[in-house]
Amino acid sequence: MPLTLDHSYARDLQGLYVPWQGQDWPDPQILLRNDALARTLGLDPDTLDAGLLTGHALPGSARPLAMAYAGHQFGGFSPQLGDGRAILLGEVLDETGARWDIHLKGSGRTPFARGGDGRAVLGPVLREYLISESMAALGVPTTRALAACTTGDRVLRQNGLEPGAVLARVAASHLRVGTFQFFAARGDAQKLRLLADYAIARHDPDLTDTPDCYVQFLHRVAARQAQTVAQWMGLGFVHGVMNTDNTTISGETIDYGPCAFMDRYDPATVFSSIDHQGRYAYGNQPAIIFWNLARLAEALLPLIDADEDRAIARATEVIAQAQDSYRAAWLGVFARKLGLAAPDAALIDGMHQLWLGQGVDFTGFFRALPDALRGDEHALRALFDDAEGLDPWLASYRAAADADTPDRVAAANPLYIPRNHLVEAALNAATDGDMGPFMALLARVQAPFTPIDGAEDYAHPAPRDAPELVTFCGT
Repeated sequence: MPLTLDHSYARDLQGLYVPWQGQDWPDPQILLRNDALARTLGLDPDTLDAGLLTGHALPGSARPLAMAYAGHQFGGFSPQLGDGRAILLGEVLDETGARWDIHLKGSGRTPFARGGDGRAVLGPVLREYLISESMAALGVPTTRALAACTTGDRVLRQNGLEPGAVLARVAASHLRVGTFQFFAARGDAQKLRLLADYAIARHDPDLTDTPDCYVQFLHRVAARQAQTVAQWMGLGFVHGVMNTDNTTISGETIDYGPCAFMDRYDPATVFSSIDHQGRYAYGNQPAIIFWNLARLAEALLPLIDADEDRAIARATEVIAQAQDSYRAAWLGVFARKLGLAAPDAALIDGMHQLWLGQGVDFTGFFRALPDALRGDEHALRALFDDAEGLDPWLASYRAAADADTPDRVAAANPLYIPRNHLVEAALNAATDGDMGPFMALLARVQAPFTPIDGAEDYAHPAPRDAPELVTFCGT
């Protein structure tokens, strides 16, 4: 049966979007389609053709629109951003009644394009497909890739003309901190309340019509984001562009542009070609998420309390509590990675100190721990430039471990992540028409904990003398 879309965003949030059609493409073709994801959403994959997945030819139930939002980008506020090269087709309800957005990225210029060409190219589309599916397999809240399509045109980017592409992605919603900033910046308290009520109904329905629902909503969003960023930190993931318009209300990771997984531990790690000051470096991500949440709190102040001083005090308390919950979540993440029954702050903090300046492969460290606990320390010691400082920490770790710790460590830590050098090689090959390396890497990261014979190269970082890689936002 044909795809049927619902449109709660369009119905309930007038003034927060522009109705808009995707661009006509010369030859839209499906390159990858996530049929397993489609089925979990209750969709028939055969109804998802290239016309729909690129915005080229839509079913009658579609009411495509470009969403408006504001945002702080690298600390500077823009009162109007929005979907400059994307459209929301609508929403589907899965068999549990959960609502999911279907959103197309790279579908052409919209009124929010701000001088951009509205297009996407194959490399960044495949990067988002690969890394979002990796994050899903790793249990991190994330948007999901439904399809990657080529458009049949060529798009000018920093490396010359590249194949045009569109990413179809799915999210619990595309509401962002910047969505709330849009109405707050305009002083429109009525529409701000309308937006907040919509967000609560969609993500926290138990708060609907309850006392203090807006401050409790802020608390929920902060708790979700604290947990998500703690999970990023536990994987060595660097988002690269943590603007407020890329910080979701749902807690999902969104907009995989200049992102990458850190190989060798360094809190200053940056991959983005435009983050010259390291604002969004690996080690800065916790502070940035609370900065972003403080901007959400500012937007919600008129709803939290009519008395501004009381509203500020209550919002400040929520952010402070979220910082405490982040610390607890972060300790919990690393306790699980170490196979501990309970967090040991001294051991976990000491581990991070131990890594500094040692060139330790972040993912490889945890994969080497089970053998070290069983008495074979060779692989663990080989990760360090100077392993002398390892001994006292390892002694403390052994004292905290039990007989089942090695098995818990192996179960909690991925063997395969999207290693930067493998990602770049796969994307370059795909751009040249060879999808083989990409498909092999995708298969590995979709089963990150399962060793595969002959896949040893997927578990190792790039050689030390390999050039450092930078990533681009794709525009």
